Amino acid sequence: MKLFLVALLFLIPLLAERKQGSPLEHLPKSMQMLTHFGERADFSPDNSRIAFMAKSFGDAFVIDLKTKIIRCLTCSVPGAAFLRIMHLSDGNYILIGPERFSDIRTSRRRDNELWFLSKEPGSKPVKLGQKMSEGAAISKKQLRMSWSETPAQFPELPAGYSRIVVADLQYNAGKLTVLHKKTVFESKSADCVAESQDFYDNDEKLTFTCYRPKGLGGVMGLDLKTGKVTDFSQADSIYNEVEGIFPDGKYTLVESSKQVETLGGQHGSHEIDIWKLRMDGTGKDFVRVTHFNDYEGWKASNPVVSTDGRYMAFQVARTADEAGVGYGIVLMTLPK
Repeated sequence: MKLFLVALLFLIPLLAERKQGSPLEHLPKSMQMLTHFGERADFSPDNSRIAFMAKSFGDAFVIDLKTKIIRCLTCSVPGAAFLRIMHLSDGNYILIGPERFSDIRTSRRRDNELWFLSKEPGSKPVKLGQKMSEGAAISKKQLRMSWSETPAQFPELPAGYSRIVVADLQYNAGKLTVLHKKTVFESKSADCVAESQDFYDNDEKLTFTCYRPKGLGGVMGLDLKTGKVTDFSQADSIYNEVEGIFPDGKYTLVESSKQVETLGGQHGSHEIDIWKLRMDGTGKDFVRVTHFNDYEGWKASNPVVSTDGRYMAFQVARTADEAGVGYGIVLMTLPK
């Protein structure tokens, strides 16, 4: 018993105690608060703007990074209930969300679909006639995108099944159309529920998250030519959700609960921070980027990287909230 108590005393100092207060009061010089509301940021192809959502099931906005002017993109749509906005390679937008809000579970899962929004002022969102699960990967080089599908949107699919599809987009008389849709990955059990994230290596490869039982997740890569899947995070007992990728395709950002090992808490999507992972398949080059989770009740999430690799944008978030909920956009200048 005495030996056990001695061992316990040695272990206690290994767990750091979370701080009280707010990480926003201690931002490093490399970070600046862009907005005091909003979530799910996305850089424009020329990195001059960031599009973001005001809130989950709400309106989409865009901020000019030079003038800091914020403009609403969907405020002319009564009862807008979108969840995400992302740029196409030509500067137009893809919106993701239901046509109308009914309840969180139904609207986020069963009714989630794709919309096109022209960058021309005053444009209205147009349905693409495609339901999908959660987020999407959009090419930064061409009109191509990828998304996931589950039984929540397609009841004919088996329970626990998920698949990743890739499709081309094409304009016809000003209307965007989904073409050449192809299934590139299938998971036949709930041991890995897939969600697309980013194209890389000239759009020949794709990162995706493999959501695992007990609220865990892994960072995966898919070779679209060979079908080979690589587990980049190599950590089955930790929550790792892949996010924005660096332009060289060698590193990606990850929402990870890895710091729980020293700060305490439970692995999962609540106690997370942003980490940088080298995509070499070893899972060893894993460096922490933000320290919001050092503060009780706080986390940083949903990071994206500019196409020139100079900046990262992410959102301020609280550990008590569901994934994706944010309270403002932070811009970080990345080391050269």
